Amino acid sequence: MKVSVLGCGRWGSFLAWYNNYIGHDVVSFGREDSPSYKVLKETGKNEWVTLSEGIQLSCDLKYSVERADVIIISINSQGLREFFKQIVKYEYKDKIFVLCMKGIENVTGKRLTEVAIESGIDKSKIAVWVGPGHIQEFTKGRPSCMVIDSYSDELTDRLISYFKSSLIRFYHGNDIIGTEIGAAAKNVMGILAGAADGMQMPALKGALMARGSREIARLIGALGGNELSAYGLCHLGDYEATLFSEHSHNRKWGELFVKGEKFTKLAEGVMTAKAISALAATVGAKVPLTDAVNKMIDGAAPDELLKDLFERPLTHEFE
Repeated sequence: MKVSVLGCGRWGSFLAWYNNYIGHDVVSFGREDSPSYKVLKETGKNEWVTLSEGIQLSCDLKYSVERADVIIISINSQGLREFFKQIVKYEYKDKIFVLCMKGIENVTGKRLTEVAIESGIDKSKIAVWVGPGHIQEFTKGRPSCMVIDSYSDELTDRLISYFKSSLIRFYHGNDIIGTEIGAAAKNVMGILAGAADGMQMPALKGALMARGSREIARLIGALGGNELSAYGLCHLGDYEATLFSEHSHNRKWGELFVKGEKFTKLAEGVMTAKAISALAATVGAKVPLTDAVNKMIDGAAPDELLKDLFERPLTHEFE
């Protein structure tokens, strides 16, 4: 099968590596002026993976789109709508699109599959691939579980058959709303976990796992999804990779932020927090932890935010 991976940053380069590993014919696309693409083109590797000679690098988007059976996209989620404006200039209508990214469009509150649909992609040809996994572990042969979800059971089953291996066990998602919201929101919780680490309060992460999942479950339910999705691979299942890992960009961003230092790599949770708070307001869902992230980003003192969270009115755990 011909697979094109659009985006050659950290996760994109892994996806190219993985699809080659399981035997697909892979093109890895990046923009010619992108530092990530330049590094791969010049050296054949980056800090995470070494690409096989069987992986073709290309900066030709038309070629990368039109030669593929399946197109995997792994870019900054806030740039997806503009990227689709380029993609739809080419022959794309018979392609399957798999979004391997976690976020919500900040200016609209749209899930990423909704952005794809509004861009002209047939909803029956769109899927998401999310869940826990460290590149550094996968490339050492250490397995994990992930989930694929879509608007079509047939498409989900087909994609799982394409991508399964002894390295990744896939589960069949059946709640596209919950899967997308849960995956995006775990990055926000990662920022809070980093803040707890930076404040020398790592024991708070146990409570964060429970209450963060409950917060996102309420939001998923209010949006019409299945609350249980928050406790699955897309969200709670990804917490180890996000709340506790030294490799997590979002956790690291939060840790350095409370220390007054700057993290220069992409942390999707920063923009996602704003989108989730705005989205929650439209359906009347309470998201105090997410709201706290936004207040922290806007300059509120982390210790005061923690005090405010603890002084909120007491309630039942599962109201």
